[in-house]
Amino acid sequence: LCILNKNQSYSCPSPSIMKVASTLVLVISFASAVSAFGLSNGAKSVLSPTKTGFNMVKPIGINGNRLNTVSLSEATGDAMEVTGGGKNEGGEVAAKGGVDVGLMLYFLFWYVGNYYYNITNKMALKAAGGKTGFPMTISALQLGVGMIYALFLWVAPDARGKPTVTKDDIIKMLPVAFCFMGAHSASVFAMGAGAVSFAQIVKAAEPAFAAVIAQFVYKNPVSKAKWLCLPIVIGGVILASVKELDFAVSALVSACIANLFAAFKGNENKKLMETEGLKDRMGSIGNQFALTTMLGFLMSIPVALFKEGSRLGEFTQIFKTTPALWMNLIASGLWFYGYNELATMTLKKTGAVTQSVANTAKRVIVIVGVALVMGESLNPMKLIGCSIGIGGVFLYSVIDNLVKKKE
Repeated sequence: LCILNKNQSYSCPSPSIMKVASTLVLVISFASAVSAFGLSNGAKSVLSPTKTGFNMVKPIGINGNRLNTVSLSEATGDAMEVTGGGKNEGGEVAAKGGVDVGLMLYFLFWYVGNYYYNITNKMALKAAGGKTGFPMTISALQLGVGMIYALFLWVAPDARGKPTVTKDDIIKMLPVAFCFMGAHSASVFAMGAGAVSFAQIVKAAEPAFAAVIAQFVYKNPVSKAKWLCLPIVIGGVILASVKELDFAVSALVSACIANLFAAFKGNENKKLMETEGLKDRMGSIGNQFALTTMLGFLMSIPVALFKEGSRLGEFTQIFKTTPALWMNLIASGLWFYGYNELATMTLKKTGAVTQSVANTAKRVIVIVGVALVMGESLNPMKLIGCSIGIGGVFLYSVIDNLVKKKE
C-alpha cells in the first residue's frame, strides 16, 4: 500500500487507515463466505459463473497479499448442463432430462469449499509458525468460527429452526462429537507437518481403517470383495509416499489418526441416528452438524490448552500482528463448516454410486488444485500412487454393487 515518490522515498498510510482496511477485508471475506453457503438448507437461485471465477474468501499469503488460486468456475460450469433424475428437496424425483439445480449447487460449493479450506488452512498454519506452530489451537478456533456461524443461523430471522434436543440426546452425541473433533484436529496436524496433497492422499485410505473398525470393533462384517480392494488403496498410498519431497513421519501418523477417528465417527453416528425420535428433534441435517461442531469445539479447548497453553501469549501476539493468520483462520473456519454441511446434504440427496464418484472427484480436484497453488511436488511416482489409491477407494465403494449385478 506504500507509494514511491519522485525523490525515491516511500509514503505509507497511517496505522489507523491500515486497521480500517484490514477490517473491511475481513467483513468482505465473512460476507462472501456467508453468501456462498447461504442461510438456508436449499439453493434458491441459479449460479452464473463468470470468466474471472467466483468472488469468494481467498487465502492470504504470509506477506499479506492474496494468493492467485486456481479458478474452479470453468471446471464446474459445465456441471449445470448435466441432466438426471435426482431427488429434489421435497423428496420427489426430478423429471427425466431435467436439471436439479439445487443438487448441482450443492456439489459445486462442496468442492469449492473443500478446495479453499485446504488452502486457507495451510496458510494459517504457515503464518502461525508451520510445523512448530499452533495446529491444535488453530483447529479449535476453526470449530469456534463454525459454532458462531451456526448460532447466527439460529438467531437470524427465517434462517434455520432451532433443534429441540434433550439432555439425553446431547449425552448420546458426545462420542460422535469427540471423534469429529479428533479427526479434524489430527487432519490439521497432518497438513501442518507436511504437504497438503500428501495428507489428502493418506486420508484417502480411510476405507481401510473403516473396514477394520467395523469388522472387529462394531462387529459389522465387511464383504470379501471390499477386503480385496484394500491392498490397492494401501499400495497407492505407499507409492505416493516413496518420492514425497515434503515427507514427514508426523504427517503420516497424524493423517492415519484422523482416519481412525473418522472411522469411529461413522460407526458412532450410525448408532446415534438409530435413537428413536432424534431426527425429528434435530429438525435438519444442518442442526445435527451444528450441534456436533459446538460440542467438538468445547471438547477441543482443554486439549488445546494442554498441548499449547504454555505458549498462548506467543500465539496471541502473532494473532494480533499477523493478518495472514487471523484472516486465513476465520476464512478456513467458515469454509470448513460450510463444505462439511453441504457435503452431508449432497450425499443425502444422491445414491451410493453417485456418492462414490463425487468423493473420488473431490479428492482429485483438491490434491491437484492445492498442489498447484501451494507449489507442492507432483512427481510421476506421487501421481501414480495417488491415482492407484483413489481408484482403489472408488472400487471399494462400488464393488459390492458390481458383485451383486454379476450374481
